[in-house]
Parts: sequence; C-alpha cells; structure tokens
Amino acid sequence: MSDVALNGCRVLVVEDEVLIGMVLEDILDMLGCTLAGSAATMGEAWKAAESAAFDIAILDVNVGADSVYPLADKLLERGVPIVFATGSAPESLPARFSACTVLEKPYVYAGVETAIGKAWAAAKAG
Repeated sequence: MSDVALNGCRVLVVEDEVLIGMVLEDILDMLGCTLAGSAATMGEAWKAAESAAFDIAILDVNVGADSVYPLADKLLERGVPIVFATGSAPESLPARFSACTVLEKPYVYAGVETAIGKAWAAAKAG
C-alpha cells in the first residue's frame, strides 16, 4: 500500500502509554494520516469520540484498568472502522469484534500501514 492512499485519513487514537502513543502518531503522520484526536484515558476517549470527526479509530484494548470494548461497541454502531491495538493474541478479543483489524504492539511502520490501510478501505467502501 502506498502512503498516498492514506492521505486524508482522519484517525482517533486511544493509547494510555504516552511514549507509545507518540510513536504511533509519528507513524500516522509519515503515512499521510491526520490525527483527529488522541486520548490517554477512557474519559478523554469518550469525549473525543463524541466531538471529533474521524474515519478510523485505533483503540488500545486496555486503557489503564479500563476496557475499551464499550467504546468500540458504540463506534461500530456508528459505522466507524476500528483497529484494536494489543500486545496479546488477536484471538483474545471478544468474538463480536472478529471482523475488526488487529494491530500488534509494539507499533512498527509496516504494521500500522497495513492495519490502517484495511480499515481505511473499509471506511471508503462503506
């Protein structure tokens, strides 16, 4: 996938590890994506999800002690493609999220590019 294909993709990032989130944001910038919002807590994530305009959400599965699944359910109801970020096996996600893209941590350029590319294609198709 070329970087040009991702230009204009607006991404909401929910990541509670600040340095890891900064790496992800840098990769998104290199890919031509626009950071539509960034949240490190579930409270911030809910606010960003309600107020920001975005095409895709990258959601860390565990945000502090909180699960991101209730927010994921809400975003899916709205038709927002989700990329789950996790260091665990993709099979550890609840079955209702089996159609969502999984991005393995730690973040690497090629992995983010592939995951965002899949979600962006779904957003443009749907």
